[in-house]
Amino acid sequence: MAFPRGGLRRFRPQAVEGPSFAELFGALPVAVLVLDPDGRIAHANPACEVLLNHSETSMVGQPYDAVLLPPEDYAGRQEGRGFAAFDAEIEAVRGTRLRVDFLETQVPDHPGWRIVTLHHAPQARRLAHGLDRTAGARAAIGAAAMLGHEIKNPLSGIRGAAQLLQSGGDPESNEELTRLITTEVDRIAALIDRMQDFTDTRPLDLAPTNIYPLLDHARRVALAGFARSIAIEEWFDPSLPPVLVDRDAFLQVLLNLLKNAAEALKDHAHPRIILSTAFRHGMSVSVGAGQPRRPLPIEICVMDNGPGAPADIAEHLFEPFVSGKPEGKGLGLPLVEKLVRDMGGIVQYAREREPEVTVFRILLPRASA
Repeated sequence: MAFPRGGLRRFRPQAVEGPSFAELFGALPVAVLVLDPDGRIAHANPACEVLLNHSETSMVGQPYDAVLLPPEDYAGRQEGRGFAAFDAEIEAVRGTRLRVDFLETQVPDHPGWRIVTLHHAPQARRLAHGLDRTAGARAAIGAAAMLGHEIKNPLSGIRGAAQLLQSGGDPESNEELTRLITTEVDRIAALIDRMQDFTDTRPLDLAPTNIYPLLDHARRVALAGFARSIAIEEWFDPSLPPVLVDRDAFLQVLLNLLKNAAEALKDHAHPRIILSTAFRHGMSVSVGAGQPRRPLPIEICVMDNGPGAPADIAEHLFEPFVSGKPEGKGLGLPLVEKLVRDMGGIVQYAREREPEVTVFRILLPRASA
């Protein structure tokens, strides 16, 4: 049977346009670093950003050991050869010590170029449970200390005022003592209310939301109150899709972070806060062993040019009762972390850019199309 010239072309399936290299690289579930021949970081995928608590922007161009201290026997590797260390301890310069399977390989036909992958080692999960128990013990000790301080002081004042009332006195003094008792009781009740926020296990009312009106509202509230004398800039991605959030919870998170930034800038000569949004293609995080990674492409950042958290507590900012402020209760950031987690996202702290700024980065799921 004869076919007309060109007739076979009609029977070929049309090629489907595949994902770009950037999308494939971003979707990799394993942390990956690409190093150039000078040993500087050329690329880092989103999984690597999460693992090392570093953005790709701040890593690119940096010497390798300025971001990550490799396993101890890495220095003895042979140049031009691959390297592997399993269940090895590494240290992220701005993070913590990690146990990973560390693999480095050369890029064929590109001398000097290397790829480093970092897999969580099985033991790392066991260590994480130990760290969680340590964090829980620290939180319990902090709760006892904070409650002892915050409740004992007002109770002492209430007891003294009650004794003075019992001994009699003029009506004006008695009225003042009654106000003192009422104020201190209200302060204790407010403290207990803040702690009860952590025990609320009701699911949030998540819905597809345009977050820009909420960002604008939070900004106006801040400028009208606690951030009255601070410039708040907006670096927004105008094409951000609807985000799956609880409106009230999201506003509470924004206001807590903005207030935290304003307090960090209290003594700064040129205070500055930046609100930014971005869509991160391929960003996803692991939610547990044996479970699929969760895509979190929506990024909201609250940045300030303050000094950042003290180094000794930077790794524990989201644990209850940890605070770098003398008058701090250590409840604000843990509540932020809880609300973001309840909305299916994560929140991170980092010091980035040059000159350095404090960054609180929220990653959230987009609403289904």
